[in-house]
Amino acid sequence: MTIPSHRQKVSNSVKKALKEDIGSGDITAQIIPEDNQCKANLIVRNKSILCGLDWFNKSFSLLNKDVEINWHKEEGTQINQNDHIATLKGSSKGILTGERTALNFLQFMSGIAFKTSLYRNKLVNSKAVILDTRKTIPNLRYEQKYAVKCGGGKNHRMGLYDAILIKENHIQAAGSISKAIKAFKKTYNKRIEVEVQNLLELEEAISSKADIVLLDNFSLENLEKAVVINNKKVLLEVSGNVDLESIKKLADTDIDYISTGDLTKNIQAADFSLLIQ
Repeated sequence: MTIPSHRQKVSNSVKKALKEDIGSGDITAQIIPEDNQCKANLIVRNKSILCGLDWFNKSFSLLNKDVEINWHKEEGTQINQNDHIATLKGSSKGILTGERTALNFLQFMSGIAFKTSLYRNKLVNSKAVILDTRKTIPNLRYEQKYAVKCGGGKNHRMGLYDAILIKENHIQAAGSISKAIKAFKKTYNKRIEVEVQNLLELEEAISSKADIVLLDNFSLENLEKAVVINNKKVLLEVSGNVDLESIKKLADTDIDYISTGDLTKNIQAADFSLLIQ
């Protein structure tokens, strides 16, 4: 299977978004003469991390290649209230029709990048790495995971096809942790991660030669015990009820990864305005 390039993924997403918004045509923009030109300024209204420039650009280039965008800030950089982010020049019709789609991608992805940066900043003096999950909006996973990386986090796995994670229901279906790991080792030459619910399951996962163990909803006390039991035999990941208040305490236990759906589930979009001069 051929995996689409970044450029193809951006183009495909924007095409779908424009079709959803424009449908059979932008009837309000019909009042604008075809040759009408304008200049517009992109302003941000709150502190954020700028993310989604390729999607923003594509929202206009697919409609009118003559729309010129001059960025004053770079992807992945911090932006502050009332910063002037970009200047657009060109077809008034093209700018007005593409505006909402472009802003939707930018505000959505910048919001995720900013939240990720808040988590990352809590881990500055820790070896722990912040990871995302598969708890994403359907058809926007690539955009969300791209934004996580833009904010300083790392992607856990893109989907079910690119990494092995044996979860509680897989263990039930297989019969035990050891049986599940044994079955995968016979078939795949991949790193195996196992989710465990308690310290006994952790010991079974370690003895069965898992590569990573995901400690699901462990109390801080049991997390500290797990680190001692493990004694650096496998990599440890923590997940479940992770937020900005708890993440520092979790990282201080000397685990390797912290994963949270909060990065992509609970999104506060950045506030951008595109103002025609």
